[in-house]
This record gives sequence, C-alpha cells and structure tokens, in this order.
Amino acid sequence: MEHFYQLGWTLDPIGGSSSDAYKAEINGDKFFLKRNTSPFITMLSVEGIVPKLVWTKRIETGEVITAQHWKNGRTLTEEEMNSNRVASLMQKIHSSNKLLNTLEQLGMKPMLPELLLNKIEASLSPKINAHHTVRAAIKYLKNKVPQIDPDFCRVCHGDVNHKNWLLSDEDELFLVDWEGAMIADPAIDIGMILYTYVDFKDWEEWLSKYGKTLDHDFRKRMKWYTLIQCLTMIQWYEDRKRFKEMNDWIIFLNDILEKDMFI
Repeated sequence: MEHFYQLGWTLDPIGGSSSDAYKAEINGDKFFLKRNTSPFITMLSVEGIVPKLVWTKRIETGEVITAQHWKNGRTLTEEEMNSNRVASLMQKIHSSNKLLNTLEQLGMKPMLPELLLNKIEASLSPKINAHHTVRAAIKYLKNKVPQIDPDFCRVCHGDVNHKNWLLSDEDELFLVDWEGAMIADPAIDIGMILYTYVDFKDWEEWLSKYGKTLDHDFRKRMKWYTLIQCLTMIQWYEDRKRFKEMNDWIIFLNDILEKDMFI
C-alpha cells in the first residue's frame, strides 16, 4: 500500500497482521480500503448490503484496491440477531436475482451438499477426525445428505455470525466480509443464525419475519448445514492453535447432535 502513503493517505490496518484491509483517511475523508476484493462487492454495494463502494483502482503491483465509505458504528450483539432487521436483510439477500446473476457471471456454480461434505472431510486433520463427537457428526452427515435442486440455490454469505453485522451510527444495517460468498441452499445461513442466537421457541416467529415456515424438511437441512459449519470452525481454530475456541465449537457440535436427535 506504499502507493497510498506516497499520496498522503493515512492508513491503519484492520483485522490483524494480514494488511489486506485498512481504515484510510485523506483530506478529512474516511474510507475502508481492501486489497483484491471480489468484483461481487459492486453489486453488494448497489443493493445496499454493504457500505457504498466509492471507487476501484488497480495499482502498480497489479493488485486491485477497493474503497468504500467508512461507517462509524458497531457490530450487532448476540441478542440483536433475533430481530426483524436481521431476518429482513437475510431475506433480501437470498431473494436477490441481481446478486445471484452476478455470481453466476463470475463463474460460480452451486455448492451442493455433496461438495460441502467432501470438502470438509478432506480438510479435517487426523486429530480432529478422530474425535468421537466429530465422528458422530460425520456419520450423521453421510446418512442425511439433503437432496437439493441446483435451481433452488441462492446467494449465501456463509459466515453470518454477529461480528459480521455492522450497525452504523446512522442506524444503517450492513452484512460485511463476503469473502466466503457462495451459491447454495439458504438454510446454510439461516441454520447458523437460529441454532446460535435464537431460542427454539422463537424459531417460527423469526422465520415468519424472514418469510419462511418451519417445516420438517427445512429443519433437517438447517441441522445438516450447521453441523458442516461447526466442523469447519473446529478445524479453523485447531489450525491456529486456539484450542479453547476449538473446544467450544466441539461442545456446540455435540449440543446440536443431541438437541435435535430425531431430525
């Protein structure tokens, strides 16, 4: 990012040591700069899902830098995930043909359940793969693979935890960090929200805000995808030697297996 320093920008790295994202300021204007963001960001900005995209530039190194308006604000609390606004924005994302067409034009194909299962099995370390709860989850996943029509798949975020939701000081709600975007069954997003943040007694009410009824098939699919995402997080934390968080996700994995034992 030397190019921007030379032009008089002030840059503060965001999100650790990777230096892929910055809070940037010049002449009193503040921006969010990021390296090599997917072209998908343009349509997300147009749809109001993320803060407005101001410009995209290719610099001398060949890297593409995007600039979005900087939004002062905060992430959502866990309690706020059980809200009309979260349900409404998820429904907007999953029903958007513009978002879907953009990812298809970028060459993305539906991430069907079989592909997700193969991917997670290939990624698990021997230690994680040997854990009895993980083995129980893998057995369940293999026995209960959902049968999904690819035409049913929509744009999904893939990591809808509360830290990826930004509520600006102007009371605008955004869903950010779209690096894991995929075309998939919307239950992959909804399952994580409901299992993680919403009491079971409130599931039907939350889904009514989203525009969906809680039928048996949808419950099965939500459980299946949530188990997949739990395994992904367990391996992610083991890779980074963050064993407390890894164990928390193993406990959560076991809770899902036991809580919905007959689904």
